[in-house]
Amino acid sequence: MGKLGAPVLDGVQRLTGVMFKILGFIMKAAPLGAFGAMAFAVGKYGVSSLTSMGGLIALFYVTSILFVVVVLGSVMAFLKLNIFTMIRHFKEEYLIILGTSTAEPALPGLMRKLEHAGVKKETVGLVVPTGYSFNLDGAAIYLSLAAVYIAQATNTHLSIGQQLGLIAVMLLTSKGAAGVAGGGFIALTATLATIGTIPAAGIMLIFGIDKFMSECRALVNFTGNAVATLFIAWWDRTLDADRVRRVFAGELVEPIQVAEVPAPAAAVEPFQPADRRPAYSESI
Repeated sequence: MGKLGAPVLDGVQRLTGVMFKILGFIMKAAPLGAFGAMAFAVGKYGVSSLTSMGGLIALFYVTSILFVVVVLGSVMAFLKLNIFTMIRHFKEEYLIILGTSTAEPALPGLMRKLEHAGVKKETVGLVVPTGYSFNLDGAAIYLSLAAVYIAQATNTHLSIGQQLGLIAVMLLTSKGAAGVAGGGFIALTATLATIGTIPAAGIMLIFGIDKFMSECRALVNFTGNAVATLFIAWWDRTLDADRVRRVFAGELVEPIQVAEVPAPAAAVEPFQPADRRPAYSESI
């Protein structure tokens, strides 16, 4: 919009600068906050709390690995594909996730590689972004385990009905909980504060170790979305399993050629003999 839109653009740029400055303060203060949370937990509950926290981390990793290998691996086996070759094919994206603790930066690579593997562009463009908001397997596992851990640490008794209701709420809360790094922890805090069954103050017990679990839940979210896209493509009967298998195995496969639609021919005025052409006066 030129000069008319210049003030709006300038305001957006100034607001962006302020937000990045605030994020810079948060990133610098986050290690101090994590140290304070760990110090609070150890000071109030003793050194033995570190052992229980380590057990929670180990349980979460074991549960996530079993989910990927058994559940997602079974889905891949149903599609006559191998989960381990798929993981090896996305190794660059996994490294990005490990470095950023979130699956969002790996989104373009996932979509590009799935399209190259033979999944239709329309399927990838719909399923992958939707799955990033509604198919967060790692976040669901994390929220459920963390909530039960806090309940046990604070001696909060939960009946079977309350446990099932808590799991249902956590499955719902996990939707959209992984937009940014640490989003799962924020979702856990908001959920516990809303439900009221488990003391929300207990989240300080796991605040210091949340970083150690954020990478794992982001990796599980990413893997689940990749498998879900392949399954939806099979369901839509557009999955070329042979091509996917060869691409995941590292074979050089030519990119899919998209047929170009020929441009419509330009309209040509039909030829008229000289004696049939309309006569125009010189004035016209």
